[in-house]
Amino acid sequence: MSRHGATAPGGRHLEVGAQVTFEDRTWQVAAQVDGRVHLAADDGAAACVVAAHLVAAPGFSVIGIAAATPPAPALWETVPLAAQERALAWQRHIREVETGLPGGPESGVPRTEYDPQRFTLAEREHAKAQELAGLGWARVSRTTVQRMRLVYGRQGLWGLVDKRHLRAPSPTGRTDERVVSAVLEALRRCRGRSKTTTKQVIELTEQIVADTHGPGRVQLPARSSLYRLVKALADPAEPPGSPARTATSPGRTGGPPAALRPAERVHVATARLGIGAVGEDGSAVEVAVTAALDGASGCVLAAVLHPQQSGPVELSVLLAEMAVPRPLRPGWPALLEQAHAGGPPRRLMSLPARIEATAARPAAVPETLVVDRGPAAVTSTVLTVCESLGISLEPAPPRTAGAHRGALRTLEVLAGLFTRHAAAAARPLAPAEKESGAYWSVPQLQDLLDEWITAFWHHRPQEQLRHPLLSRAGLTPQEMWDVLLGAAGMVPLPLAGQHYGELLPARRCALTESGIRLGGRRYDDACLDEHRRRGQRWEVHHHPYDLRQVFIRLPDGLLHAIGWADGEHALRPFDETVRRRIGGILARRGACARPASETTGRSAGAAGEKAATGGIVSGAVRDACGDKAGGQATAEGSGFGVWDAHAEAEQW
Repeated sequence: MSRHGATAPGGRHLEVGAQVTFEDRTWQVAAQVDGRVHLAADDGAAACVVAAHLVAAPGFSVIGIAAATPPAPALWETVPLAAQERALAWQRHIREVETGLPGGPESGVPRTEYDPQRFTLAEREHAKAQELAGLGWARVSRTTVQRMRLVYGRQGLWGLVDKRHLRAPSPTGRTDERVVSAVLEALRRCRGRSKTTTKQVIELTEQIVADTHGPGRVQLPARSSLYRLVKALADPAEPPGSPARTATSPGRTGGPPAALRPAERVHVATARLGIGAVGEDGSAVEVAVTAALDGASGCVLAAVLHPQQSGPVELSVLLAEMAVPRPLRPGWPALLEQAHAGGPPRRLMSLPARIEATAARPAAVPETLVVDRGPAAVTSTVLTVCESLGISLEPAPPRTAGAHRGALRTLEVLAGLFTRHAAAAARPLAPAEKESGAYWSVPQLQDLLDEWITAFWHHRPQEQLRHPLLSRAGLTPQEMWDVLLGAAGMVPLPLAGQHYGELLPARRCALTESGIRLGGRRYDDACLDEHRRRGQRWEVHHHPYDLRQVFIRLPDGLLHAIGWADGEHALRPFDETVRRRIGGILARRGACARPASETTGRSAGAAGEKAATGGIVSGAVRDACGDKAGGQATAEGSGFGVWDAHAEAEQW
């Protein structure tokens, strides 16, 4: 058979008949055809692997041949020429001892005394030692040849270099290490004292040496040598007598390495939105988004909208959002259809296309979560969940430097672009509701955000997703996720559908005839019929910002999804119109309440006058607000406007 084969690491060759270790098993190379290596195991198993994949596989090695690596060019250039020539000469001699030929197993016919078929390795080492001694090499014995051969097997050519030529001169020379340690301690004690001199540092050094080792036990160098020693050991940016430096510079580089595979490091951050939403009380509230961004691909694994004044988002909610794929969640298609019907008429994609695209969104259990101290609440329960799932929690650096700072900037860009999209979607639909200050409710805005991330953000090229060799080709987050999956050779596995409810916050609620009451809403289902009127509280899991369903643990031990009893309001005609009108009325109520309080305060000077006027002041305020509201109502048709079937159809 031909000796030409696939090149293994270290410049060696993988030949037919060689034994290799691959995938924790021992194989023998049976053949090599068209760049593929055919392997056979002792138990009869066979495999065919591309040669490039085989030699690059983790744990691959050729049994009996050490995979040496060449030295780094930058280090090799620092070696003197004489040391380079001696190391190369040792390499040729060692190859001859091991294979019989100085240039390797294919360079010719071995000399008689180095023929592996006739002499043992020990005999060849002894012959080499005698040859080198005859050539004038000093202090070379069989043990020396064996030691150099073993070093070459571990470190390659770099192990044969005489390291004495690479030792840099020590700044302390031959000074006693005890004196050096005392000088460093004296410099530490004097750090930040603006009146300290070098002489005082030397005197403190002498005192430290005497106190540590005893008077006269350690011989100190001359004062001139101590002066040079203090100057060599002192920080150049903070010599003796200078004030201590303060940490005013920006964050230093370094920290954890960048993520190289999907879900290796996931960053949790919060950004404000520039658009308001209608709260549950009808008033306008400021909204923020807390998202989990994959550090390697930039994919949004989870994004939760919440009012800013509601406090941080629980980390367990983010874990449920990022670790459980949406198609596996209970009742997801029906919930998506309901949200799709209750949103704006101009959608970025149709419902079937959205279902298909959402099913392809990345979902994974992260390896490490980098969490800010503010955006997400970390509780003891969350710590237990993370420990059971093998998730490492890492606090974000206080100066938000490095990768986490980049994730925060990415989220700010996402928030700005989505704000523009939401404002453009609401502009043609609600010109009469501008007085309320907001158009979307928080659930509607959440649905709009999910659709926008799926249709736009994950398919938008980003500056930070550029390969150094392809600096003009920016990838999208979805493309980078696919690329890294292929490069990593592993797919992060998500959780099952039943874990979605388990990760959500839980509380104890009563089960009445009308169902479960939670947050002013009623949840009911036929599966609760046999469990009503038992007079006990049940374990109910709920999403704080997705109120369409809750999960109750029934006696079978499983969590059952219970839908919102009034959840189909968005599907009925006029319900969305009524909601917007109510929001406008509540906004006018708040505008009228302010002058009423001011007028009442100004008229409360005397008790008698207040008693005499009775309800005149409040009545006047009501008349003024009534006139203002009446004018608006007249313009809009008694508060509801003139119903136009064609205009109404445009909204559905």
